[in-house]
Amino acid sequence: MSQKEKNFDFAIGGQAVIEGVMMRSPNFTVVSVRSPDGTIIKSEEAYKTIGQRIKILSLPFIRGIINIFEMLIIGTKALNFSSKAFMAETEEISIANPKTKPIDSTIKSTNKIETISLILSVIFALGLSLFLFKFIPLWITTWLSGESQTINNNYLIFNLIDGIIKISLFVLYIGLIAILPDMKRVFAYHGAEHKSIMTYEHGLDLTVENAKNQTRFHPRC
Repeated sequence: MSQKEKNFDFAIGGQAVIEGVMMRSPNFTVVSVRSPDGTIIKSEEAYKTIGQRIKILSLPFIRGIINIFEMLIIGTKALNFSSKAFMAETEEISIANPKTKPIDSTIKSTNKIETISLILSVIFALGLSLFLFKFIPLWITTWLSGESQTINNNYLIFNLIDGIIKISLFVLYIGLIAILPDMKRVFAYHGAEHKSIMTYEHGLDLTVENAKNQTRFHPRC
């Protein structure tokens, strides 16, 4: 393994947003969005995780739960940024830090209403996820176990059926939302995010030409 490969930070990841991508490393967050006129609007922010700021929250088991909520918040902020940036006509803005004034006066800094909306969005997303992928599979499997002694008496079969239902619902969910044209566009940007990470992990310069040669499937996604 070369020295360049040893210095790779495999914690780098991201997500697709509206007409763009959000990329995150342990210390930085960047969102880039293509505006209707073709220019790229971006937000670049130095970022410290909650675990970096509060050491006790970086302990094993605790940090996993914290990371889930932190990524939900960061992801929702990135989506809100992209929706505003897509409608804006400016070269560079930043909303990651509420104290940072945006260049375009039409894009206002985060206010109380936006903060409340963000919190409600995260709560709704968590609630919907738990309902679809936890409550419904468990309810169906519990009902089946009441109809079959084989399932009821075998813990492994019970969990296998529960897992199959979860995977089936997830695949169905992805398939249904992929029908929507806007979501197809988001999925395309998700593939672009994978290509950029693969380019980085192969030690290549991050150029369009190099990214085009990478697969859109990433093993860690």
